[in-house]
Amino acid sequence: MAERATGSLYEERGFGKRQGMGESPALVVVDFSYGFTDPESPLHCDCDDALAATAKLLEVFRRRQAPVVFTTVEFDEAGRDVASAFIAKAPAMGELLIPGSHWTAIDERVAPLGPEPVLPKLFASAFFGTPLATLLAGARCDTVIVTGASTSGCVRATAVDALQHGYRVMIAPETVADRAAGAHDATLTDIGAKYGDVLPLAEMLELLDH
Repeated sequence: MAERATGSLYEERGFGKRQGMGESPALVVVDFSYGFTDPESPLHCDCDDALAATAKLLEVFRRRQAPVVFTTVEFDEAGRDVASAFIAKAPAMGELLIPGSHWTAIDERVAPLGPEPVLPKLFASAFFGTPLATLLAGARCDTVIVTGASTSGCVRATAVDALQHGYRVMIAPETVADRAAGAHDATLTDIGAKYGDVLPLAEMLELLDH
């Protein structure tokens, strides 16, 4: 009830209009590495359903040979120094997410194929400190579909930065995962009001088909 009331308030005040999908979407898969998908990791989110839903989007993008980009969080010694304030919030990141480890590898259920890049990053946004903006500009994309984990963390940061780089933003709730339902739901409400289009996976797949 609280979420519906919040959504209604945004709508009453003129928020939540649709951006719509552009002509050239890209799929950005944020941090679906084992550090966040494997229940053995202290950092894990409940990702099983989101991985399965993301696999459906990957199938469409690969069939159309449209841009797909993955990210993974990893810290070498220098990276731990640079991101020390971020790691201080969750020390297990600095302990587990070591380059080349199992925990930084993309989950095999959505594993990259062929030339699909995996961009290492030190912070939340897929844009910050990575060549993502350059890759998207080179592919002449106008829309960024964001999937991954966590909804309230790296997915949110990526969605906000995508908008600030001039892209339309789209998220299907089925394709993102978090550790807490409240944070997941509140984030999607906020993104849908201010930063992008939050719509069911079935609707997104239909738009991609057209």
